[in-house]
Amino acid sequence: MRRRRVFYIPGYDPIHPRRYRELYRKEGAEQAMISGYSLALAAKRTRGPYGWHATAEMDGMRVETDLEVLVWSDIVRGSMEATIPGTYWQLLRTAWIYISSGALRRLMRLRKGPVIAALYPVGMLLVQAILALLLAWGVAQALGLLAGLAGLGGSLAALLCSVPGLGAGYALLHWFKKRDGKFFAYYLMHDYAHTAAHHGEMAPELEVRMRRFRELISEALQDKELDEVLVVGHSSGAHLGVSVLADLIRAGLPADRPVLGFLSLGQVVPMVSFLPRALRLRTDLQYLCQREELAWVDVTAPGDGCAFALCDPVAVSGVAPKGKRWPLVISAAFTQTLSPERWRQLRWRFFRLHFQYLCAFDRPGDYDYFRITAGPLTLADRYRDRNPSRSRIDLPISKFTSVAAE
Repeated sequence: MRRRRVFYIPGYDPIHPRRYRELYRKEGAEQAMISGYSLALAAKRTRGPYGWHATAEMDGMRVETDLEVLVWSDIVRGSMEATIPGTYWQLLRTAWIYISSGALRRLMRLRKGPVIAALYPVGMLLVQAILALLLAWGVAQALGLLAGLAGLGGSLAALLCSVPGLGAGYALLHWFKKRDGKFFAYYLMHDYAHTAAHHGEMAPELEVRMRRFRELISEALQDKELDEVLVVGHSSGAHLGVSVLADLIRAGLPADRPVLGFLSLGQVVPMVSFLPRALRLRTDLQYLCQREELAWVDVTAPGDGCAFALCDPVAVSGVAPKGKRWPLVISAAFTQTLSPERWRQLRWRFFRLHFQYLCAFDRPGDYDYFRITAGPLTLADRYRDRNPSRSRIDLPISKFTSVAAE
């Protein structure tokens, strides 16, 4: 193959898409040096969303790739505008949705890592609230003692002492929120609250954005000079990619078109598909897994505590039909594809590991993000003879398996 177009769908990320270009530039250069190929970036050559152009020379072939980021970071930022009291209300509501529906209990039967990640912001926000209350109580008690020494007393004095205490407690909560770049409690809480806001239904503003994504991919599939159109969905972007591609194929694809591939990375599909009203997603999972119009490869790693590693997203959601083809579930095997020294550096950096799929491996196996997105083989050809990981989980676990009527 000679020409490819890649559409990258990020996860729940409020950052400008240039972050992904810089990550691709830096990590691609490192992987090229390790693996002995050439990869150079330049300004984008296509119309549409933010992107860049990559020229690669691998295995004696020169390949031109245009990569574009399908942006929904503005929707993410909008969902993160909750006040401190609003965030605690999100905590209560989101916990109730997952617990009362039984989704949390069933998610725990998959992988503990992402469930712990989901419980982390709840615990951290509760700890912050307790510390704020203790500070408020301590300040009020100290002021009450000073008031007593000054000969003041009564309910008015108690009220005057409690107001500064409450102010001090709220100031501490504000301090925690301003430094959430270190704690990630508010960020993760907003993420899970956004996921559960409609009990598994797609938010209206996301439906509108996904239609735009579909239009861009559809336009690329009409370009006869392309050899492959590859859609990459990372984290929450994986289940968005499922629905975008399902709608695209339902609408009909051109007969003479590039090969279509779908690469899902670090997916968290069960966080949505296990919810009671996720009929849209479950329907799309069931539909897409049978289609021969595309190749779908799902890559996760047990070392990624933020993903449902090696969990077949179709099977565990309870919607796998008899004619299931996809996805091919494989492991990025961090403990094998990263050197012991590198693994020790990254092992407890959970958010960094969740992005490792987009980064260089110092002992690469058959998963190489840059060979997939810029190399001479299509996704289908690269993994044509690859068997799925034997340690994958493909049992129906979800309580809710209903799909939309055709």
